[in-house]
Amino acid sequence: MTEVRLDELLAPGVAADDVPELAPLLQARPLLAAFSTLFHGSEAEVLMRLLVLREIGRETDAPRWGPEQLRQRFAFLDPVKLETVLRRLRGNGLLEIGDDNRYALSNLGRNAVAAIGMLVSFSTEDDLELGFLTAQLAGLQAVGSVTPEALGHLLGKLNDLAWHFEDAIASGSEFRIADARRRLSANIRWIEKGTEILLELLADPDVPFDLARVAQRIGLAQSRLARVDAAFQRAVNKIEAQRVTLGGSGISSSDVAGWLRGLDARRLVELAAGALAPAPELTLLAGGHELLDRAELTLSEEARQIESDTALPPAEEAPGSKQAEQEDLRLLQHFSQRLGRLAEPGYEPASLARLVAGGGFPAASYRLSLLALLADGGGEGGATPADGPIGEFMRLPLEVRFEAATVKVNEDEIATMSAGLVGAHGSLPAPEAVPLLDPAETPSLPDEA
Repeated sequence: MTEVRLDELLAPGVAADDVPELAPLLQARPLLAAFSTLFHGSEAEVLMRLLVLREIGRETDAPRWGPEQLRQRFAFLDPVKLETVLRRLRGNGLLEIGDDNRYALSNLGRNAVAAIGMLVSFSTEDDLELGFLTAQLAGLQAVGSVTPEALGHLLGKLNDLAWHFEDAIASGSEFRIADARRRLSANIRWIEKGTEILLELLADPDVPFDLARVAQRIGLAQSRLARVDAAFQRAVNKIEAQRVTLGGSGISSSDVAGWLRGLDARRLVELAAGALAPAPELTLLAGGHELLDRAELTLSEEARQIESDTALPPAEEAPGSKQAEQEDLRLLQHFSQRLGRLAEPGYEPASLARLVAGGGFPAASYRLSLLALLADGGGEGGATPADGPIGEFMRLPLEVRFEAATVKVNEDEIATMSAGLVGAHGSLPAPEAVPLLDPAETPSLPDEA
């Protein structure tokens, strides 16, 4: 089979260097080649390679293996197949063989074994993805190399869990709600661990803005999951109120459904013998095991009375508010703290694009308007309020310079924005002189009507 080249997979006229998303993958070619070596071929071949590589790496006291030791350790494998596996692992840089003709894991091979071992250890958990991602993030936090991509993976998984739980509640199915509640309980420890990592990350005053932005979104997603348990309980209480009771024994339809789910196929056939008859398929009926409970409620006399009652509720006085609503200035205060660092010694002026972007177009527009306010009224001699967060912001010892040119941003809902600088008083470079046009070259304006 002919190997497919990368340029054959790209659109005509597109080179690999033209795709920035490919750059980190191309730089990691040796690592990707190692995993290709391990996972190329049939399932049996993959299992054999992983088995041999893991067992060689398991020996810590004497990590070098002679040929005879390997044959004795893997006596349950075909000798020819074992030699083929060793040759493939050695040829692709996962194993090394020294001058003494002994095998040992290479640095690349040990990293691959460690990564696979971590994945295998999490495969027994109820939720592989959240546990693995949280543990991975904890490791990156320990060595100070947390990336926005790692945080983004955790954020995506948390949002996926929230969607799954909300969908289970919306279904009205007692079984789906119970399964989702069990899944939430199994992942509580990972959510709490993620919270600890985020608190430690945000406690650093020098944390990059892009990391802080994703970390705050993760915090909101975790808070959303923390409120789901109460929603589960409300949904269960609602189902209990709609429960169909069979006779005076207290047995409900859900109890019967649970008992039937525990029977084997032979016992179910015995129960159904003589009780079922062929019937035409009713395509108009849709739904799962919760269909019967919903139908009972819909057909009940109580439900019909509730639906037929269209009378408006009695009029009530609108609640009065003695205290005027206060404007939310948290975004202003946070922005003031960030700008305050620019006034400290040693900080270079920052561009408008770096300071303004973050949180979407509404938040960026608000920050840009604040900088315009600072440029117009801040500093020495400017008219500023006597006190309050706005006054503190306008009294920041900063200079703001807006330029006529624009710069491309192309992220965070911003295509382009005005160029400019923000820095401490006296730190901004002198503005470039604007060339004056020769009066003879100045175009004349048309006469006004």
